[in-house]
Amino acid sequence: MAKVYYESDCPIESIKHKTVGIIGYGSQGHAHALNLHDSGVKVLVGLYEGSRSAEKARKDGLQVATVEEVAQNSDIIMILLPDEKHREVYETQIKPHLTKGKTLMVAHGFSIHFGQIIPPENVDVIMVAPKGPGHRVRVTYTQGAGVPSLLAIYQDASGKAKETGLAYANGIGGARAGVLETNFKEETETDLFGEQAVLCGGLSALIKTGYETLIEAGYQPEMAYFECLHEVKLIVDLIYEGGLANMRYSISNTAEYGDYSRGERVITDETKKEMKKILSEIQEGKFARDFILENQSNCAYLNSRRRLEANHSIEEVGKNLRSQMKFLDLKK
Repeated sequence: MAKVYYESDCPIESIKHKTVGIIGYGSQGHAHALNLHDSGVKVLVGLYEGSRSAEKARKDGLQVATVEEVAQNSDIIMILLPDEKHREVYETQIKPHLTKGKTLMVAHGFSIHFGQIIPPENVDVIMVAPKGPGHRVRVTYTQGAGVPSLLAIYQDASGKAKETGLAYANGIGGARAGVLETNFKEETETDLFGEQAVLCGGLSALIKTGYETLIEAGYQPEMAYFECLHEVKLIVDLIYEGGLANMRYSISNTAEYGDYSRGERVITDETKKEMKKILSEIQEGKFARDFILENQSNCAYLNSRRRLEANHSIEEVGKNLRSQMKFLDLKK
């Protein structure tokens, strides 16, 4: 059984006399910075000159400076930027100030595991990765709860990297829900696989294909939207609350029978073979290489797909239906 740590295992005092630099103030950045600040840790937020997030961070009561200034004046430097930004920002603005005894942190292992960042040997390198989006990390913290987090030690130059990582996880609220120990390889490869094969790629393709199947058979787009997209949340909520068994307990016998007897005809042995291929591409670094090259091309494929997907009829139908659901938070 994997070791899971909770608040009593994660004393925060070891980082309360240190300065934590949060690089970035997006989804994860704002949550980490505010949670640590509210936990009594000194926080600096590092942003590029002219960042629109600077004023927001200041209004939130945080100190803001350039990335270089924060890297220079922080004991712990947490990079919370998009993966594709890590290398450039690290090389030009963080590395020159990453001196002996400091700690470099990330919330996802991509840049370290795939060699985009090569840290010096005289610093601790740690990952603390909440298993949820930043807004949930912040909201659950303010409610007295937390989002489960992962802890991984890539480099322990000080002999106290684990202590630092657990204290940080406690500071952002993760220890309230549990901190699972892992390693950079496992976190990076499973995270990428989950996104591509199940949570994002797999689910999006399943929803669109089901929608298109009903439309092509002559059913109303609105009916197809409700059946193949809208109700997904209702089912996922049941799974989240109590696993697949809870979902199957809560649905009708008709739906449960259809689950067992038809689901495996959709997700076939061929599907699993493709999943294994996707995992192999992640393990071998092919996906990482493709993604790095994509960014070097100014995201030509990504931008093209965004335009195509925005024009899919499921988006227009859904937009119209959701506009009448006043209980939804439609703020961008």
